[in-house]
Amino acid sequence: MTSSLIRGRPRRATSRISVRVLHTLVGGLAGVVWLVLPWMTITTDMPVPVTRAHPAAASAASAQQDGTSAADLVLPLAVVAVAGVLAGYGYVRRTRRARTRTTPGGATVPAGTAVPPLPEVDERARALLVEADDCVRTSREELGFAEARFGAEAVEPFARAVRDAESELSAAFRMRQQYDDGVPEDETSRRHTLAGIVGRCQEVGRRLDAEAAGFDRLRALGQGGPDGALELAEARFRELTGRTAVAEATLADLGKRYGSPAIGTVTGYAEQAKDRLVFATTRLNQARQTADLGEGESAVRHLRSAEGATAQAAVFVSCVERLAADLRAAAALVPAALTGAEAELAGVRAARASAFPDLPAGELHALAAHADLVLAAVREELSSGPYDPLDALRRITRAIAPLAVGRGGVLPVAALLVARGAVAAADGFVTTHRGAVGSAARTMLAEAERLLAAEPPDALAADALARQAHGLATQDVRVHGNPVAGAAEHASGAAGAVLGGILLGSDPDDGPPVSFGGPHTRARRAEVPGQNSGWASEQAQ
Repeated sequence: MTSSLIRGRPRRATSRISVRVLHTLVGGLAGVVWLVLPWMTITTDMPVPVTRAHPAAASAASAQQDGTSAADLVLPLAVVAVAGVLAGYGYVRRTRRARTRTTPGGATVPAGTAVPPLPEVDERARALLVEADDCVRTSREELGFAEARFGAEAVEPFARAVRDAESELSAAFRMRQQYDDGVPEDETSRRHTLAGIVGRCQEVGRRLDAEAAGFDRLRALGQGGPDGALELAEARFRELTGRTAVAEATLADLGKRYGSPAIGTVTGYAEQAKDRLVFATTRLNQARQTADLGEGESAVRHLRSAEGATAQAAVFVSCVERLAADLRAAAALVPAALTGAEAELAGVRAARASAFPDLPAGELHALAAHADLVLAAVREELSSGPYDPLDALRRITRAIAPLAVGRGGVLPVAALLVARGAVAAADGFVTTHRGAVGSAARTMLAEAERLLAAEPPDALAADALARQAHGLATQDVRVHGNPVAGAAEHASGAAGAVLGGILLGSDPDDGPPVSFGGPHTRARRAEVPGQNSGWASEQAQ
């Protein structure tokens, strides 16, 4: 069954044919009844007296009867003819509409046009999902800079546009997840689903493109000079530099306290944040120099590059800070989770099969035995040395989930803590490496966010999907090539262009990082009037 999220889905042709056939049959039947009815009313049972009549009168009567009979046939035949004409018109109209049907994506397919193969449509839908997601993430980042300078009230129209775009994008990702799960099954419905995804992604771009010009007028970086925005970016840079140093020390402490596996998702984040800040330093200096020389356009270009790098550094630092807070909260929650899990097991053994009437006794016993082993292993880790408290909570909640009946009230809290941490870690990785991350990882991440925001939230499923998304995103970066190692050695040279390109979500050969807007406006400042050299070549010199 095709998802109801598909917009503009055409009605089935079979239902139209059935209606036309029904109309034809009804019209034909009415005509037949009209023809047969006069004969049904004629009867020969009653005797008719024989009377002599004048020959002329008899002839006149006979002619009058023949004329009346012919007149009675005209209306039924006209009804049948009209019904036939209407049925033919409906058939011709339906055929013409089927040949020039408008697809859910908004494109009209002319008669005789070859339908693209399903894999080609699928690839286009994937590409548009990535593009739409990049537009939303970039617009959200630049919106943050504008809000910090002008306030929430001034940026409300643009914030509303971003929220609308996020809603459309969420629906598109939901449709994509269903498509990847095999729903719907038939090719025609799957093609409609892909068309619906394309339509949603196009609506994301249209909504953001519509507000791009107004956003430019709000910031007015290229008109009155970038001095105000530059001062704000420099202040944010200084604040972030201090946070990065603290995050580096925090990571070292977390590794000693909980072990290296506990900080695996943010390993190297402090170094990557420093790389972004080195790049931002170069760009801020260039922006200040060009602004002092009165070269406003060039200053804007350097400033936007610095803002993008600073936003990326902030994500890295925030991920480290969040993980530190989650690890501390998880470590405090593990003893209570163990107690709650043991209470669940005790309740299961007391109730036995009565609490799980649909579960075979052997399977129930196996699940309880497995939970016992998991709890024992976690208790041993608590006493043997450094351990990952988030992973411990994950194992406890997963082992007890099939047997939970609500006795351990702390377990849902533990599951939510773990899921939120996994979703945040995956989102941070995708944000900072979005130039290399494909649609599969983004789709899983969006589904994890949806499950986590549901009421009630499905924390276990959200955690599993977020971890899968993180793994797929890591694979994408490895296949694409991670420029972080090179950037550590040459952050002020050509690698700086790579940082501003692959990791910031734009092509380093095309221009500086993109701006607020959709696919038609987000790169509107990629080329500066009067300058022909590419951004990457400028950095490499």
